[in-house]
Amino acid sequence: MPGGPFLFAVVGLVFLFVLIQVGALQVAFHKLGLDPEAGMTLLFVSLMGSLVNVPLFRMEAEEPAEPPPELFRGLLKHRQPFEGVTTVAVNLGGCLLPLTFSAYLVLHAGAAGFDYLLAVATVSAVSYYASRPVPGIGIGMPIIIAPLAAAMAGILIDPEHGPAIAYVGGTLGVLIGADLLRLKDIRKMGSPVASIGGAGTFDGIFITGIIAVLLA
Repeated sequence: MPGGPFLFAVVGLVFLFVLIQVGALQVAFHKLGLDPEAGMTLLFVSLMGSLVNVPLFRMEAEEPAEPPPELFRGLLKHRQPFEGVTTVAVNLGGCLLPLTFSAYLVLHAGAAGFDYLLAVATVSAVSYYASRPVPGIGIGMPIIIAPLAAAMAGILIDPEHGPAIAYVGGTLGVLIGADLLRLKDIRKMGSPVASIGGAGTFDGIFITGIIAVLLA
């Protein structure tokens, strides 16, 4: 999802503050086996990493056939102009760090490998069908759908390891279903940058993981 990483970082800070105030982050960290210090370090590094997009390749693209929705037009005023080429990048905080932490959970949380695969496949399918290309912006999806799917997967597949399964299923499921499987739509969105992992940590992937853990 392209555009406005600073804006998303600010929104992320507000969201983070609210979660801290209600103690939700501590609960999520505890369920994932993290102490508060390690959890806050992970979130801080992820938030800072959300400002960094690592370019992968460029592709020719075309102007979108439809204008962007009114809700998103304000974002377009602050992005770089579209010149017929889209740069596909990977976001450090919204993709690489959640991938690394998911790998850690798979290796150390104790759930069966097949259970993680089943959760990821489920959330990937839900994310793909719930996401939609937004002309000039990127891929959009209601933020609560993936966390609910991930939490349900964790509870139904293995309640004992539900939080870890929900986090891995939620983060990787959104990454695959709403980003990687939607790469084919990039050429038609008229966006100068398409970032795998979103405009930042809090575009949906990391938030999905945290909310899924709280619900599981």
